[in-house]
Amino acid sequence: MKEKVYMAVDLGAESGRVVAGLWNGRKLRLEEIHRFPTGGVYLGETFRWDVLRLWSEIQNGLTLAGKKYGKRIVSVGADTWGVDFVLLNKQDEILGQPYHYRDPRTRGALERTFKKVSRAEIFRQTGLQFMELNSLYQLLAWKERSPGILDAADRLLFMPDFLHWAMCGAKRTEFTIASTSQCVHPLKRNWSLPLLKKLGLPTHFLPKIVPPGTTLGKFRKSLAERTGLAGVKVVAPPSHDTASAIAGVPTANTGKANWAYISSGTWSLMGVEVKKANLSSRALELNMTNEGGVDGTYRLLNNIMGLWLVQQCKRSFDAAGRKYDYVQIAELAAKAKPFRSTLNLNDPRFFNTPDMPKAIQVYCRETKQPVPKTDGELVRCAYESLALKYREVLASLEELTGEKIEVIHIVGGGSQNKFLSQLAADACQRPVITGPVEATAMGNLLTQIRADDELASLTEMREIVRASSSVQRYEPAAWGTG
Repeated sequence: MKEKVYMAVDLGAESGRVVAGLWNGRKLRLEEIHRFPTGGVYLGETFRWDVLRLWSEIQNGLTLAGKKYGKRIVSVGADTWGVDFVLLNKQDEILGQPYHYRDPRTRGALERTFKKVSRAEIFRQTGLQFMELNSLYQLLAWKERSPGILDAADRLLFMPDFLHWAMCGAKRTEFTIASTSQCVHPLKRNWSLPLLKKLGLPTHFLPKIVPPGTTLGKFRKSLAERTGLAGVKVVAPPSHDTASAIAGVPTANTGKANWAYISSGTWSLMGVEVKKANLSSRALELNMTNEGGVDGTYRLLNNIMGLWLVQQCKRSFDAAGRKYDYVQIAELAAKAKPFRSTLNLNDPRFFNTPDMPKAIQVYCRETKQPVPKTDGELVRCAYESLALKYREVLASLEELTGEKIEVIHIVGGGSQNKFLSQLAADACQRPVITGPVEATAMGNLLTQIRADDELASLTEMREIVRASSSVQRYEPAAWGTG
């Protein structure tokens, strides 16, 4: 069988990629075609996304793919981070420069919102973890600052939806990305219109929600001419990058809650795959979230600050002339004295600070803990704080599901961090299986392959992941925090 080619556009908070998936009917082989930085842009006192630059880079990648694979390319699908969106008017003009989820305009939004609608009612209607970056609070910020823009909007498109519109003109939103917004009802699987109405938000611009694997159309004629990709289909994968990553977990236990995942990158998203959203008062108390998955599943999880802490420390080290790669940073942490200081990862000071080492030191001083001074001590503090948070979330997941979690799968870029993976195994006292690094791209591509009638189920998709990738296992050792 001659290999078919499927294309994934995978955008993360730090970098984006155009990846080819070469499918021979038994295994999936990945080739990175184009990589580029993403990142936000400061504009005045705001923090935005330069979506036109990102789209330009994607077109460059698609053009390179067209030259290499030509008519072998079947389809393309995009996945990105959640919550952020683009507003279009009736003439398909972008309204405003899209905001980055780390923009400060939503600070204090939770308290202001709870004065109108209670925390419990919002959770009943959305099932989502309370974070000021959620689309719900971004919309409320638009309403407070620029209500005319919302009135003029004809369509709200989350980031991957916007990319799909740019590719084929479809104005739909895929369920997994819509489910990150805190605007979707987790049982009805549609917009929570009564909640939005109670908060005074317009709803006329909300698009139709479609499931992952939906074919949205074919490339625009102009895009096909520029890239050489005539007739290529656009298929919505699980468009939230974490949803794609979880579809790419190499578990043999699909349909069971005895395994957990950590999608590890700028954020660590730790959870279990369940068949029904958990809207219990205890889930609300634990600030858990129910986000959409493949085949009607939900990802019962907690959003954890993740490797953002280390990434921002590295940025400060680089600026001071101490340039390390991430392997060297992990080695520095391994040599530092353990269990000196830990962080509350929910503290807002860590969310978008210009000086992460200073923020860590100030926090430790204020909480009367030993203050990390060396680079190794700083990153060790960050890594151990993450591992301890994993242990806390693990206990919450077992309580909510009533199942003992027997193994933790870590996927994504952070799965390459051997030091953190062993810390996770030790803190949680569970075996940790790491890999594939490319779980997000694999979940995206395998959904497209399934849409092409090559696969029949999520179980089959994960069988291909196991056949196409290698993993590493970490056994728990003694954990010394007491």
